[in-house]
Amino acid sequence: MDKLERMRALIDEINIHNKNYYVYDNPTISDAEYDKLYYTLVDLEKETGIILPHSPTQRVGDSVLEGFKKHKHEVPLYSLNKVRDYDDLAKWMEDMKALCGGTDFSMEYKFDGLQIVIEYENGIFKRATTRGNGQVGEDVSAQVKTIRSVPLSIDYKGKLTVQGEGMMLRSSLEKYNKTATEKLKNERNAAAGAIRNLDPKQTAKRTLDYFCYTVVKCEGKTFTTQAEQHQFLVDNGFKTGDYFKIVSSVSEAIKEIEKTDKVKGKIDILIDGMVFKINKVAPREEIGYTNKFPKWAIAYKFEAQEVRTLLEDVIWQVGRSGRVTPIASLSPVELAGATVSRATLNNIEDINRKGVYKNSYVFVRRSNEVIPEVMGLAEKLPNSEKIEVPKLCPSCSRPLAMKGPLLYCVNHDGCPAQVVDRLTHFASRNAMNIEGFSEKTASLLYDKLGLRTLADLYDITKDQLLTLDGFKDKKADNIISSIEKSKHVSLDRFLFSLGIMEVGSKTAKDLAKNFKSLENIKNASIEQLCAVEDIGGVIAENIVQFFKDEDNLREIELLIEKGVNVGQEKEVQITESYLTGKKVVLTGSLTSFTRAEAEAIIESHGGKCASSVSKNTDLVIVGEDAGSKYDKAVALGVKVINEDEFKKFLS
Repeated sequence: MDKLERMRALIDEINIHNKNYYVYDNPTISDAEYDKLYYTLVDLEKETGIILPHSPTQRVGDSVLEGFKKHKHEVPLYSLNKVRDYDDLAKWMEDMKALCGGTDFSMEYKFDGLQIVIEYENGIFKRATTRGNGQVGEDVSAQVKTIRSVPLSIDYKGKLTVQGEGMMLRSSLEKYNKTATEKLKNERNAAAGAIRNLDPKQTAKRTLDYFCYTVVKCEGKTFTTQAEQHQFLVDNGFKTGDYFKIVSSVSEAIKEIEKTDKVKGKIDILIDGMVFKINKVAPREEIGYTNKFPKWAIAYKFEAQEVRTLLEDVIWQVGRSGRVTPIASLSPVELAGATVSRATLNNIEDINRKGVYKNSYVFVRRSNEVIPEVMGLAEKLPNSEKIEVPKLCPSCSRPLAMKGPLLYCVNHDGCPAQVVDRLTHFASRNAMNIEGFSEKTASLLYDKLGLRTLADLYDITKDQLLTLDGFKDKKADNIISSIEKSKHVSLDRFLFSLGIMEVGSKTAKDLAKNFKSLENIKNASIEQLCAVEDIGGVIAENIVQFFKDEDNLREIELLIEKGVNVGQEKEVQITESYLTGKKVVLTGSLTSFTRAEAEAIIESHGGKCASSVSKNTDLVIVGEDAGSKYDKAVALGVKVINEDEFKKFLS
């Protein structure tokens, strides 16, 4: 195939994907795959010097949908050119400095939503239009009026046209899906589908937001910089995403990009890059436009967080509670800097909702740098097969039981996978803290010494350990000593060691602090549990059901019979201080305190320790090698102090 034929084939393929994405809101390839096709075409056009009339590189957008009133934009709307790496960004910045005689640059989020232009006259909302093909869009005024973050009146009384992005926040999607009959796949499609819905009542149900970033036209007012324009939008009540920076060098730009890249999965807004504009407004007209892009603006795109790959098989995995979870075995694919070959499918209901099959192409997303998740079907193949639900446990071959959409093995003490996972969790550092204990050790104890319950740990002898592979005197002595030491345990550690579903170490501490004793927690009602901050109905139900289960109660009784002494939580004397009522996050390694000591100090001064940084965090205390929590605090504007400042406060 010669280069011209290859270009024609790429154009046909890209146009099909454009229609699926923009017109039908049903993408069939990932962003990363689309970018690869698009830039291959761009490179071929540069090589040959030929641009075919129907090339997608010459179009701003795609067709408008039938069923909406069409509206011609007063000012043509342009797309943004993109750079692929820091070298391209540096070259663009140097070119702009040369053309402007020196300039700095504005930096903003590149929002991943649906572009909307809004017009105002005499300070009153007049019309909202989608970008469409850049010349003509769809009038979506009724739909956009349902977005509460869109001001219906503003202070500025001249004619004004602004451009921004209609979006659904991550938190809004999560809240919507909790009660929705038909759950939504992702935030971008959820927003586009809502705005393009002919019934505004359906739009309103999705609780969208609008983030504004450009003044397209403003009669009677001129701006000298992008910073002035941004402040004008803020002053007139538009949301802008709480991020706007001015940088003067590529090194500053790279630092900001990398800082934002680390926290992008943790902020509530879906973003896929950063937008750069020359800060000066005056040179822009002279620098000009291509037929698609302004030359004075550029977008840097982050590495793709969602890819398409083949779902080869489903592996059913047994956890410590007996829950059997489907794990997707994938054709290996690069995603967010890692090779991914497995992803979670959650449960049977999730598989059915997403409509995925064995031997089908699926979308896989990685959020917050955690376990990847299969998001939905991309393409069904002729040899695709329905995912069959197992009837027998993959670990012990006993019949499985259904509890709602969840699958369980009820062979509590006889299922190897369950017992090994329970023993490993029970001995872990934040639980009973049995040093030198690993999953391999748990497997040996199950296979060779016949351990079946947590209480069996306290009957192990040194002589028995010495019969196991890899055990010498010192290792055996250390484990026996550590097992004996673990008999004296705090209430929160013991609660965490039991492996109650969704009860992590922080929730265990909250329970201990509020209920003081194991007996009180065992007898607590759902209402009493929900009264504890950060404990919702699902976690409360899990706790109540755990302590109703006869196997679990028997396990606790056996542990106490073997000498495990669970402490009671003491009342903490609170000293009124600056920290009283504040949410505090610790991150990095502290040199003057252990983490537990620092948390106790904060709580004794009326503060509340949290495990993650959010917009509700009041203070972040950073030690050495502070990581993403520090970056997120900076991005959100949360107050940050170091360990020395913390000690100064205490003194």
